[in-house]
Parts: sequence; structure tokens; C-alpha cells
Amino acid sequence: MMTDIADNEKAARRQKISHVLMWIFLLLMFFCFVFPFFMVIINVFKSKADIVSNPLALVGAHGFTLKNFPEAMKKMKFWTVFTNSFVITCSATVLTILVSSMMAFVIVRNSRWKFCTLIFSLMIASMVIPFQVLMVPLVSVYGGIFNVLNHRLTLILMHVGFSTSMAVFMFHGAIKTNIPLELEEAATIDGCSRWQTWWKVVFPLLKPTIATVGIINAMAYWNDYLLPSLVLTKKNLYTIPIATQAFYGTYSTDIGLVMAALLLAMLPILILYLFLQRYIVEGVTAGGVKG
Repeated sequence: MMTDIADNEKAARRQKISHVLMWIFLLLMFFCFVFPFFMVIINVFKSKADIVSNPLALVGAHGFTLKNFPEAMKKMKFWTVFTNSFVITCSATVLTILVSSMMAFVIVRNSRWKFCTLIFSLMIASMVIPFQVLMVPLVSVYGGIFNVLNHRLTLILMHVGFSTSMAVFMFHGAIKTNIPLELEEAATIDGCSRWQTWWKVVFPLLKPTIATVGIINAMAYWNDYLLPSLVLTKKNLYTIPIATQAFYGTYSTDIGLVMAALLLAMLPILILYLFLQRYIVEGVTAGGVKG
């Protein structure tokens, strides 16, 4: 009896220790992720001299200043590059979600067709091909042969093409595991076409996956520097990541303007995440209850 009590106390003590260690690890990881954002917040309201002299100070020696924001917006032509980034990101994200969900729906509900299985297998296989392998031939073909570079539509279609495989994979799993076939059969009995069944029955039930795909791809499109820098070489078509290179000089860099540009670039994605994350939470909760 005493041995069992001692063993239970040891097990409880080990559990408490592991719990404490887990929390310490999580707090350290949280600090590592939040620290860069914290540095941007506290330094964006300082002058360049204060940032260089003491970047960890909450307030600089010259006091609180807002001049970095208007200077950064003017130098990078903020509203022009913001509009370009907004149009490209929204268009590519919406197209990716629509095309991928439709394709996944067709593949899942026609799994007996060898053609659908082959297409899905090829799409999964294409995910292992790095973009760096394709970027030079891609730009050479589009720029040299078709002459369609320096167009926002070209960049949008490229984004959609490179993102569809992962999105189809995610929608495929969501449709196959979470949406019963009986719902679609009931919709068909009620007179819905295949298009209406997808749009009115299947698509609304994919909100958690739509939110996840939307956040992942919107962040990737918004923050992408490499592909826009290859496709868009005219200054009036620059996106925000490309425009930030205006703050980097050969011999000096205005850190305050860089911080202001980073904060201005992060805010739209932060707002998008706060808006969509509730759908992800709802999906996880529903999945847990269903399981």
C-alpha cells in the first residue's frame, strides 16, 4: 500500500516537472518568435541615431517620433506598391481557393477514374520541385518568347500555379474526411446540379480549410520578393517587398524607415489572420467534437 502511494507521488512529481519544463520551452519559443516583432515596435518610433546607439531602449534619447512613417511612405511610394500588393495577393488567393477546391472536389468524387488519380499523383509529386529550379526557364519563356512580363496578371497566374498543388492536397483531405457523400446525394435529389452542389453544399462546409489555405497563401504572396522581382521590373508595378529595397544604400541604411516599412507591411496580414483565425478554431473544435 505504501509502495503504491510512493509510486503515485513520484509519478505526479514527474508529471509536474515535465509540465513546468514544457511551459518553459513554450515561453522560450514564444519569446524567440515575438522578439523580432517587438524590436520593430519599439524602434519604429525612434530616430536613426537612437536605434543605432541603443536598439533595446523603449524610448530613444531624442524622444518619441512619428516621422519615420510619412518618410517611409513617401520614399517607397506606399499607396502605389500597397495597391499592387493588395490586388495581386487578393486575386491570387481567391483564385487559388476556388480552383483548388473545385479540382479537389472532382478528384475526390471521381476517385475511380484513373485520370483523376494520375492528376492528383502528379500534383503531389510536383510539390517536391523547388521554385529555384524553374525560375530561370520560366522567366526566359514568359519574357523572351511570350513577352508577358511586367503584367500583374502574369504574376497572379504564376502564384496560383505554384500554390495549387498544396491547396488541392489540403482540400482533398477535408472533402474526403469531413463531407459525407449523402449530403451531395440529397442535394442532387433536390434538383441541384454538380456546380450548385459544390457551391451551395460543399464549399460552405470547407470554411476551416479555406481560412487555412487563405492565410498560408496570402502571407506567401504578400511577403514574396523573388518571383515579383523577376516578373515585375517596372517601378510602377513594384510590390511592398521590392519597394523596401529603396531604404538600403551602398554605404548606409536608414533603419528607422526600414522598421516603419516593415510595420506597414505586416499590418494587413495581421488583420487578415485575426479575421480568419476564428474559422480555423471552429474547424479544429468541430473536428475534435466529431472525433
